Amino acid sequence: MRHPEFVRRFIALLRKETRQMLRDRSNLAVGLLLPVALILLFGYGLSFDVKNAPVAVVLEDSSPIAREAVAGLQGSTYLAPAWVANMDAAERLLRAGDADGIVRVPLDFSRRLATGDARIQLVLNGVNSTTAQTVEGYVNGAIATWAQKQADRAGNKAPAVGRVEVVQRMWFNEAGNSTWYLVPGLIVLVLTLIGAFLTSLLIAREWERGTLESLFVTPVRPLELIFAKLVPYVVVGAIDLMLCLLAARFLFEVPLRGSLTILLLASMLYLLVSLLLGLFISGKTRNQFQASQLAMLVSFMPAMMLSGFVFDLRNVPLVIQGVAQLLPATHFMGLIKTLFLAGDHGPTILRSVAILSLYAVVLVVATQRTLRKSLD
Repeated sequence: MRHPEFVRRFIALLRKETRQMLRDRSNLAVGLLLPVALILLFGYGLSFDVKNAPVAVVLEDSSPIAREAVAGLQGSTYLAPAWVANMDAAERLLRAGDADGIVRVPLDFSRRLATGDARIQLVLNGVNSTTAQTVEGYVNGAIATWAQKQADRAGNKAPAVGRVEVVQRMWFNEAGNSTWYLVPGLIVLVLTLIGAFLTSLLIAREWERGTLESLFVTPVRPLELIFAKLVPYVVVGAIDLMLCLLAARFLFEVPLRGSLTILLLASMLYLLVSLLLGLFISGKTRNQFQASQLAMLVSFMPAMMLSGFVFDLRNVPLVIQGVAQLLPATHFMGLIKTLFLAGDHGPTILRSVAILSLYAVVLVVATQRTLRKSLD
């Protein structure tokens, strides 16, 4: 083999492969846009820092020294204190997920401080154990800083301030077990994966094999075709859901404090949304490779990174928060964690179910349009 002939053949093949790559815009998009999207997502979207964590402050002792004790909670980028009238109002915020903790200054704080045995109660929302532990550290640090300043001011001229103890109590996750926080989120990821990813190949496979065109000459309607393709995967998803729930209860010992019936119905509704999303992608792309890549990009990866599974969404930029609210997984993630750890919270259940139902209706209509009896 002579060297000039090899170079000539190699250049010809290189030109051919380059033209093919430029024609296949889906591969080009995956190769060029996916890395950029990942860099932006991980760079700007991921944050394990806790900022502006909402904390309800109940000031039962209205004395100046009591106010000074919790004054350090203000003016911090880490905590966002909200002053409430009583513990009942604070507990409502905590149950609704609008507060990560409650700081309660009891009525006898000033009197017990003079005797050196003052206490401040801290109640934490343990649904997100990582955030709860971080908030605990911030509150303890703020109160310890105040106590140290009081001691420095007193010096040798006056008696030092009495000892202040922060009594911590975790709600919804008493043991602070991260497994209780992660396992419900894993159920969301499993339903997303078997839903959107697997069904994304169904209609695309029919287009590639040419079998879908033969259905266009039959009386079969698009809606009937959609339901026929959904039913087997609904059964598979239901089996996977039961396995996940059994593992959560008996293997990982995650408590279920809400209604099992509501949990099952909401999970099946989210599974339906995931299946419909996969079918819509499959009917729109008409190519198995493109469909699988797109399904992974718009369903599983966002569900893992932007749904609140890994970190608290309130700690990310507002743009990322807005994108997260467009994902069905975000609303189901909040619902399933509430049902497992906090119990039946009516507003959360109604809001999440209404949003998921709207997604299901929109995706049925959109998928039906991709199966109109016409050939491009």
